[in-house]
Amino acid sequence: MTITLGICPIGWTNDDLPELGAENTFQQALSEMALAGFTGTEIGNKYPKNPVELHSHLEPRGMSIASGWFSAFLTTKPFEETAKAFKLKLDFLHAMGSKVIVVSEQGHSIQCLDKPIYDEKPTFSEEEWHLVTAGLEKLGSMAHERGMEIVFHHHMGTCVQTTAEIERLMDYTHPDKVSLLFDTGHLVFSGEDPLYIYNKYANRIKHIHFKDIREDRMNSVKLKHSSFLQGVKDGVFTVPGDGMIDFEPIWHAIHTSDYQGWIMVEAEQDPTQANPFLYAQMAREYMNQVTGL
Repeated sequence: MTITLGICPIGWTNDDLPELGAENTFQQALSEMALAGFTGTEIGNKYPKNPVELHSHLEPRGMSIASGWFSAFLTTKPFEETAKAFKLKLDFLHAMGSKVIVVSEQGHSIQCLDKPIYDEKPTFSEEEWHLVTAGLEKLGSMAHERGMEIVFHHHMGTCVQTTAEIERLMDYTHPDKVSLLFDTGHLVFSGEDPLYIYNKYANRIKHIHFKDIREDRMNSVKLKHSSFLQGVKDGVFTVPGDGMIDFEPIWHAIHTSDYQGWIMVEAEQDPTQANPFLYAQMAREYMNQVTGL
């Protein structure tokens, strides 16, 4: 497998803010992704839940499913509850041909709450760190039964957001069982150095999200003590090439490593303010300039 470019549906329809893109159908999103030059996507909240039906919409457009999000609650619910839900999502993604499943620990997360994202960031206790690392290894073993890998998503508003938290998660999980999703936007939003994270964990990174940050909107989130979702609505995220992140050194690190898999463009925006098709075209042109893909 080589490096392949895809795009996430969150610019068309937002999972956490269903009012953003409520007017857009998944068929429109898939068609515009393909028209913009992408060949893969992740699961969106409007996609059919039946693999056969979803395939029938993907195949004519030359699209495939790269992955999908799974919310784990390893620190706040019994493991069996998370494992049951995980198996259902895993089986679905396996049927769609995905090789990785995106996992985020949502225990104590404030990403969907009306709380200031910088001021009230949650943290794990020592016992919770044990629960999440041990639980992720078990989920990793379950994924292996399907020939798949879990890729952990560091995320704003969760207990695994900062460099130190990512390092602890990586240090206390087995490399063969827990891989990492590399997300440029969430790292910069949090104040981290994406190149440091990529170079340190290149051998464990098995899925990539390329999103950009509008610096003035990020600074506004800090000044106004806004929530994560308010920041999204205010336009803190955008597509690569439209914000503050220099993707050229990041691409150089990726290109010179042994990375194989998807690079997914992702920018959750209000589609009434940022036309998703036009931004997808913009991102595809920029990605071609930077990566040659």
